Amino acid sequence: MTRTALLLAALLALPAPGAAFDLVIRGGRVMDPESGLDAVREIGIRDGKIAGLSENPLEGEVVLRADGLVVAPGFIDLHEHGQNATSHALHARDGVTTALDLEVGAWPIPPFYAAREGRTLVNFGVSVGHIPARVKLKDGFSIGHLPTAGQRGFRGWLLGLVQRFYRPTAYAVEPASAEERETLRDLLAEGLDAGALGIGMGLAYTPAADAEEVRAVFALAAARGVPVFVHMGAADGSEDTRPIDDVLGHAETTGAALHVFHLGSSGGAQAAEYLRRIRAARARGVDVTTEVYPYTAASTYIESALFDEGWREKRGLDYGDLQWAATGERLDAESFARYRKQGGMVILHSMKAEWVDPLVAAPDVIIASDGMPYVEDKVHPRGAGTFSRVLGRYVRDAGAISWMDALAKMTLLPARRLEAMAPAFRQKGRVRVGADADLTLFDPARVIDRASFEDPWQPSAGIVHVLVGGRFVVRDGENVPDVAPGRAMRARADR
Repeated sequence: MTRTALLLAALLALPAPGAAFDLVIRGGRVMDPESGLDAVREIGIRDGKIAGLSENPLEGEVVLRADGLVVAPGFIDLHEHGQNATSHALHARDGVTTALDLEVGAWPIPPFYAAREGRTLVNFGVSVGHIPARVKLKDGFSIGHLPTAGQRGFRGWLLGLVQRFYRPTAYAVEPASAEERETLRDLLAEGLDAGALGIGMGLAYTPAADAEEVRAVFALAAARGVPVFVHMGAADGSEDTRPIDDVLGHAETTGAALHVFHLGSSGGAQAAEYLRRIRAARARGVDVTTEVYPYTAASTYIESALFDEGWREKRGLDYGDLQWAATGERLDAESFARYRKQGGMVILHSMKAEWVDPLVAAPDVIIASDGMPYVEDKVHPRGAGTFSRVLGRYVRDAGAISWMDALAKMTLLPARRLEAMAPAFRQKGRVRVGADADLTLFDPARVIDRASFEDPWQPSAGIVHVLVGGRFVVRDGENVPDVAPGRAMRARADR
């Protein structure tokens, strides 16, 4: 090649003079947990990606002033049951750009993704659920995404009608035969083939699933290179460590990756010991992570197996520790029996701050909300306020953890949990050139949760701007109407 040709090629490789980014974010304090960057930088966004990161001014078609704001990766929630538009609007106001239900999950998988493609505010994804697969196996129908309340269209209406007059119970109380275990394995494998982000298990809700069945699920996950996301079985009293020992044992013997949900509510008074055992297993080479939400109350459905006979003795709770979400009333024996027959959401005031706070402050424990769907008047406020609560109360007010460590727990750690089998997550949870422009801009002086048990619909404060794929979903502290930049998050097809 001649010198003239070389010079021409070099000139063509340069950006055109005055070429602009689609958007430039100027003057913000950029915090990237992966690199440790904590400095004022200009961010240039083009085609939904971070295309420029500079100390010097960048040119953009639109320039957003972010003086006084932290510019962080968008928050990734691994544990969010609210997979509907109303819930997503509140998630975005809490800084969440990717909301995944990896616990209950769904079965079958294709309808879950099809119903949300091109229609969501934030990125979405799901595990293939052991519970809904067991419903198919034992109760004979496909429940889809189990928290079905609020689903639109004929399918949502039909599922609601079925659940009203026929509540599935066999999935929870009937053991599986050897032949049924093979069928269950096939159902779960089918979900993985469709792109599910792993296998979700709610062992506290399926007490009939014995050790052999559980181990077979772990073995499938190991063979397919996906994690098992587990709500552990119920402990038999406050000193029982078998729930954590069981799941760690299955992970170690099969080689499956493991994620343990809500260590605060599942571990209770033993939460610190559970975390110690998780860390010891990790030191032995087990691929295990865990999470916590920053509240001392849990929430679930009163008709579930969690409240089968003996629940008070096993959990160390009494009727008065339960609060009926719809009315706020504390329960007694009579109201418990009545509401259990009716079915619905209940709040469990089951934890103490000294159990939860060290987990929130621990740098290796992911933050995840376990948010319930916003389709009823009263739900647990964690679906609207988890991330701002950590930033406002634990970082700024209490100084229990640094800004960077807290952000890592909300962004980089959950991305790393998933990126081995879902490569799209390698471009999330970071602020660097080439990463997806999923960004949360917040005011560190004002960020705080406002949702409460009395008014769980209050969005967080201090989350000023949120972008998903370079498009605003929150601007100047308000949801942007009529946008749907959320994308499906799936596992890679060649697992």
